[in-house]
Amino acid sequence: MAITALPPDADADIARVTEALAMITPRWNVRILLALSGPPLRYSELAAKVSWLQNGQLHPKLKSLCDAGLVERTEHSARHVTYGHTERATALLPILPMIVTWAEEHLEKAERPLAAIEQIEDSLTLLTRRHAAAILWVLKSRKEVSGRVLARIVMPSSDWTNIYPPLRQLVADGLVDTAGNGQPYRLSAAGDALGPVLGAVSAWSAGQPVEQATQHPVWGHPQAKPVPRPWTSSQSRPAPTAPPTTRAAQPSPAWRNKDLFSHATTARPKAAIPAGGPRR
Repeated sequence: MAITALPPDADADIARVTEALAMITPRWNVRILLALSGPPLRYSELAAKVSWLQNGQLHPKLKSLCDAGLVERTEHSARHVTYGHTERATALLPILPMIVTWAEEHLEKAERPLAAIEQIEDSLTLLTRRHAAAILWVLKSRKEVSGRVLARIVMPSSDWTNIYPPLRQLVADGLVDTAGNGQPYRLSAAGDALGPVLGAVSAWSAGQPVEQATQHPVWGHPQAKPVPRPWTSSQSRPAPTAPPTTRAAQPSPAWRNKDLFSHATTARPKAAIPAGGPRR
């Protein structure tokens, strides 16, 4: 079922990306995936790695990740059960350093240095705002669009004025710009720089290698050589703490798990918070 008035390929692309982000954004999901990025673990071993979760919180999280196809539960015997990554989860991991890179360049600077995992969680919160993916897609492809036209594309079956709450939120988050009431909307520099991230999520959600993100028709690099695939952003940038590697040479991400829970940047004064809400 179409969710926007965009062509079917674009509508399906947005739906897949929205669903993919919704899988990993819930609190603690990324941390659990990172804790499982090594050999499979027994429940007690995993619980020790995510000890901040209270009793009863880990099991439903694991079940939801298993249902999403990101975690595999293997029953060796009645008393020996392990949890580990599926191939789908392993393919997702290289996207996380790309999110960190974007966050360090474009999110407001916190009063204290943030661990990379916090950068990821903050960024995912912005990207899963209601209608965010569809609005960003349209603004990237059409450059400038009025609120009324944007509403007809993004939410064709709804009253057009309903576009303004999500638009105001994206402006407050710093992903969208406008000159004022009645003026067209466009991507901010931060919104436009999401290309590598959204293109990679699009590729991953469609079951394509993350490297195919460069061929995305909306978020792809403008100089990228076209290929016959009709869908899936800019060349993925290296993680802040490691030189670039290729998927063939190193299937695992360039960072180590502990890198995501430590910071490598120096604290800078926090930027003024725009009217309408913080960007974190």
